[in-house]
Amino acid sequence: MRTGEPLPAVGEVLAALATGLWHWDTASGLVTVDAEAARLLGLPPEQTTITEAQTRARLHPVDWNEITGVVGLAVAEGTLAEVRIRIMDERGRVIRVVRSRSKPSYDAEKRSFELIGTLQEVAEPTPGTPAGRTAVTGDWRRSREAFLLDAGRALAEARSTAEVLRVAAGLSMPGFSPDGLAVFGVSGDRLTIVGHHGHQPGDEDPFSHMSMVTDYPAAEVVRTGRAVYLSTPEQYKERYPVTWPLAQHFHRQSWAFLPLTVAGRTMGAWMAAFTYPVAFTPDERSVLTTVARMLAQALSRAGVAESERELTDGLQRSMLPTLGPEIPGMSVAARYIPTGGGLQVGGDWYDMIPLPNGRIALVIGDVQGHDVRAAGLMGQLRIALRAYASEGHRPDAVLSRASRFLHGITNGDAEKADPRFATCLYVEADPATGVLEIARAGHPDPAIRMADGTVLMRPTAGGLPLGIDPDADYPTTTLALEPGETMLMCTDGLIETGGHDLETGWQRIRTILEAHKGDLEELADALVQAVHGPSSHHTTGPLADRREDDIAVLLLSREGEACGCGDTVTVPPKIRRTVLTVAQAEPERIAVARQQLRELLHDWTGADQVDSAVLLVSEMLTNVLVHTDADALLTAEVTGDAGERRMRVEVTDAGDDLPHKRHPGELASSGRGLLLIELLAETWGVDPRGEGKSIWFELYESDGAGDTAGDAPGGVTEFGSWDA
Repeated sequence: MRTGEPLPAVGEVLAALATGLWHWDTASGLVTVDAEAARLLGLPPEQTTITEAQTRARLHPVDWNEITGVVGLAVAEGTLAEVRIRIMDERGRVIRVVRSRSKPSYDAEKRSFELIGTLQEVAEPTPGTPAGRTAVTGDWRRSREAFLLDAGRALAEARSTAEVLRVAAGLSMPGFSPDGLAVFGVSGDRLTIVGHHGHQPGDEDPFSHMSMVTDYPAAEVVRTGRAVYLSTPEQYKERYPVTWPLAQHFHRQSWAFLPLTVAGRTMGAWMAAFTYPVAFTPDERSVLTTVARMLAQALSRAGVAESERELTDGLQRSMLPTLGPEIPGMSVAARYIPTGGGLQVGGDWYDMIPLPNGRIALVIGDVQGHDVRAAGLMGQLRIALRAYASEGHRPDAVLSRASRFLHGITNGDAEKADPRFATCLYVEADPATGVLEIARAGHPDPAIRMADGTVLMRPTAGGLPLGIDPDADYPTTTLALEPGETMLMCTDGLIETGGHDLETGWQRIRTILEAHKGDLEELADALVQAVHGPSSHHTTGPLADRREDDIAVLLLSREGEACGCGDTVTVPPKIRRTVLTVAQAEPERIAVARQQLRELLHDWTGADQVDSAVLLVSEMLTNVLVHTDADALLTAEVTGDAGERRMRVEVTDAGDDLPHKRHPGELASSGRGLLLIELLAETWGVDPRGEGKSIWFELYESDGAGDTAGDAPGGVTEFGSWDA
């Protein structure tokens, strides 16, 4: 081409570069291609318009499905849609691989996409050639598909939040694996750290309990629901100058922050950090977005499961009391294991009730069913039994009143009637003599293990299960528990689990009782383990999932004392923390910071110290707004046990000028800021930090620092008015 001649048309240039043009309007369902694009699609090399169905027939089915996902992602993020497509012939064989790049737009009224882009053939690498990190080279596509399948399977199998985080930490993404991961949750108006990987313990402290309005990528992602990609440290520093000093010392080169969204609600954010530069091509973003969606679903499932387990544990703790007080000359042990299923708590229960006459009542029972209704009735019946027993009624009267009570609450309203019955064994024990008075309502008889190891069934008189007949009678049987003897009471779940009937089930239990040589707690464990393996006092999880029926076991021994003790657990000191950004254009947030600090210190012993801390925070934040052009980042935390806690407050900004102590005259309007900190704080300091600085102070609950806060001179200091 000679100088001065007009430039060739765009189509001619692209044709010379073996690049075709295409246009796709989903509203009309038509695809227009030029001659080069038609050739690449295996059509005659001439401009033509074909339907979506005709276009789809030329593409690999997997690639066609991927195009829709990539287009939606590009529209959401305002980026190019780039995808690698395999072109098929009439026999279904791949004839070439092309790369499509387009700029999609979305018409909300028509609910349709319009794409204008290019097609260019790409070569497959020769065997043994290592794949690069771009989306259109090597076998990246096949590696990605295999990775997503494996990741989805692993995340789907994770049953708890901890397992989900372990799976996420072990994900090796094809071609661009991150070396640092963090999952952020939301608690009220604060970010929380759900878990992290690739960091040292304590590295997460500055980022935990961060306000949602903080100038931090994860906070922005949760607020907006849009991903944030930072390919270089310069991009991070430019977009988030306030929190850049917190991330700078990790020496990462690229970051991706993606929303964790479930059912349209953003529940948190996922950070993937890289020690090498990542361009975040559309395909790479697609992989990260897919992983984030799977991670959000897995965390949501795990959260629901953990909430159910927490509910179960709470129900069990509230409905099944701990045994006590100790009975002189006697020992008691108990176990409860729920059936499999969602709620993990059913109708079985046990109880131990101190009586007014100095005796002890032991109760074990089973409400019909394994549902929420059974659990609720069990709780009501247990409370009624405790009330009747505490009034001093004899065993037969206690069961008669309980039967009338249960019949009334399950048959009272004809329209809402849900008749239920319950079996029960009630024993009143005299610790001094070992005499037992037993009343039984349709429940299995107790068994006695004698001092020489002999096990005998103790048949007792009984009546109908509770709730069937409000006027039922329950005769009483009197037994004497001799020194060295142990009585077993249990629900039918222990007897009949594993396909046993009452006879064969009792034979199994008899064998265990006769062979056992340990103490009462060990015997309780042995009985449960013989049914379905190891257990604890209240078992949930895999063991409970295999249960055919609830199990409750209650043992009473007249001789020996079970230890009942456990290792002392040291509880680590609690940590409270708040993080808040105060921007130059938002001086009113200083008042918010003061209020948050007061709430953080709501139970601090010294009120003067709280006032001192609030005053100093005002001074420090105002100093940043008045004397720099930067925003301020406040971090305040309280650690330790009540009465001996430490308060640390730190204000960070990107300004380079360090504050200096002044000696103001009596009428000076500024210059007293550092003097106040020196006067009121136990320790304090000013630390350079990258391209900025932080000023901090500490107060200790056990000493009297801050007593002079009320005598602080004036309201205007070097740092500005503390009433800002």
